Amino acid sequence: MTDDDAPAPDADDADEAADATPGAAGDDAAHDAPSLTIDRFYDAVEATERPVVTASDVARETEREQGAAREQLDALVDAGTVDRLDVASDPIVYYPNSWGDLAERERVVLFPSRRQVVVDQPTQYTRAMLADFAHLVDSTGTEPGTRGYLYEIRQEDVWAAPFEEFGELLARMRSVLPRRSPHLEEWVENQWKRARQFRLRTHEDGYTVLEADREELMGNVARQKLDASVLQADLSDTASWVNDEAIGRLKRVLYEAGYPVVDRRDLESGEPLDVTLETDLRAYQADWVERFAEQRAGVFVAPPGSGKTVAALGALEAVGGETLILVPSRELAGQWKTEILAHTDLDEDRIGEYHGGEKAIRPVTIATYQTAGMDRHRSLFDSREWGLIVYDECQHIPADVYRRSADLQSKHRLGLSATPVREDDNEEEIFTLIGPPIGTDWGALFDAGFVQEPEVEIRYVPWRDDDARNEWASADGRERHMAAARNPAKAEEVRRLRRQHGDARALVFVDYLDQGEALAAELGVPFVSGETRHHVRQRLFEEFRQGQHRTLVVSRIADEGIDLPNAELAVVASGLGGSRRQGAQRAGRTMRPAGSALVYVLATRGTSEEDFAQRQMNHLAEKGIRVHERTVE
Repeated sequence: MTDDDAPAPDADDADEAADATPGAAGDDAAHDAPSLTIDRFYDAVEATERPVVTASDVARETEREQGAAREQLDALVDAGTVDRLDVASDPIVYYPNSWGDLAERERVVLFPSRRQVVVDQPTQYTRAMLADFAHLVDSTGTEPGTRGYLYEIRQEDVWAAPFEEFGELLARMRSVLPRRSPHLEEWVENQWKRARQFRLRTHEDGYTVLEADREELMGNVARQKLDASVLQADLSDTASWVNDEAIGRLKRVLYEAGYPVVDRRDLESGEPLDVTLETDLRAYQADWVERFAEQRAGVFVAPPGSGKTVAALGALEAVGGETLILVPSRELAGQWKTEILAHTDLDEDRIGEYHGGEKAIRPVTIATYQTAGMDRHRSLFDSREWGLIVYDECQHIPADVYRRSADLQSKHRLGLSATPVREDDNEEEIFTLIGPPIGTDWGALFDAGFVQEPEVEIRYVPWRDDDARNEWASADGRERHMAAARNPAKAEEVRRLRRQHGDARALVFVDYLDQGEALAAELGVPFVSGETRHHVRQRLFEEFRQGQHRTLVVSRIADEGIDLPNAELAVVASGLGGSRRQGAQRAGRTMRPAGSALVYVLATRGTSEEDFAQRQMNHLAEKGIRVHERTVE
């Protein structure tokens, strides 16, 4: 990526760049200039935008005397990292010994006023460091690192930064950014302080109090935005008595006003629960549990197959209190019970399920969000003192149907999600209602071999014939999108991929029932959708796990949570109008600790599906997964 590819700096950026770069130096400064490294030489080559440089060029760009620059350049020539060309009538010129090294080198560019960072060829280390205080906006190009990653430092990134002290955050920023910016560092410090100005605490008489650092904060922010149903009485100029039933609303309102609330309430620890985890945690899982135990609230964020459920059971052991586990579906409730029995010493009579098919509350209870949020059941959950509440697939929390169950609060709140992103941009509510993100960079898990990185390929499929294309061209809106999604040529491509990969266990994803039924009939395999009866779904998924079925065609029912650990091949035949999260979840069906995994995304060429596919897969590229593209002839 050249400087022309990066966002052009505005006037403030230029001023800050000038402040950060010393001006013309005197002789003493030149003599004191540090030795010329190969990286500094590369910077000089890039700055001049010419393939060769003179000693004068290098002296100017690296701020040293010309004589010193020439001596140090000759030292790099002697070391074999730089070449020199003597021209009789011109100055001696220098150029990189390996142009490939220059092209493949990481480069970090900071735009302080816009609070943006552009990184060419980012290393895993750089991505992990930036993830602690910045948001990845875009990775331009389907091969990660081929052009550039754009990061933005937002308020919420600073608010949720996983550090105890501001000095730790500042040290992290300085370790990865190319230069210091007093302007940016001051803004980050102000945001850090802003996130710690409201606190919830428990009064000695047992009720909840909201405290503010200053009188004007309480009067002009909290009391202006929160009515008497939330703040029941004024206790002082900086403190108010809070209705416990409205804690979730209080947090949301103040967060939206730009003031996250620090929750220091003495919440219920629940009845003690004697439980032992009988599975050894991996190092990163143990780190998650330790951080959660310190914070008492958080969201485990990591790819499918990384063991979030087992880590949650480690948290259950660490808390040692009665636990409520909230899940989106009955299938997931059954899977959780199986996992608890497999990895802990709890027996069946201490584990209950509460949903449409069964209603039993036990020391560890697994309930669906919908059931737990219903008025007629809510009192049962409210009346029990839970030491830990686990919110599985917690990216659903901001949705109205799930939010009521999220208002259930305990001393320890743990969310689980591979992809806590939402198309309505309300993902901050996840962390507001539950806690800050806790996780490990996806790429680090791939590199360490804990999770198998899938190979992802977008295949642009042509129309099968003019009739199909004309049908699409004559449609509009949703009908046009559906026509592209159900392009008949996709069925041929699915069959080709199925033959190409022989005995690989495959999932074929569709969004439309008629397309799924037709594909399943052509392939001679089962089709599983939301209309498939619960017990039939369970049987088919179990037969797939056991290898009795090599291929399943599945609707959105398989997007989340359902454990299909032996999928080696995923083909996304339709559903490209869905969310970024859905794309990651479907690819995630193949992410497991061992074995190669392949994901093919079929997009009809020349339609909106191309953009949808790139958008969905770009989210995977942001996580460090390599994404390829291919046009089907």
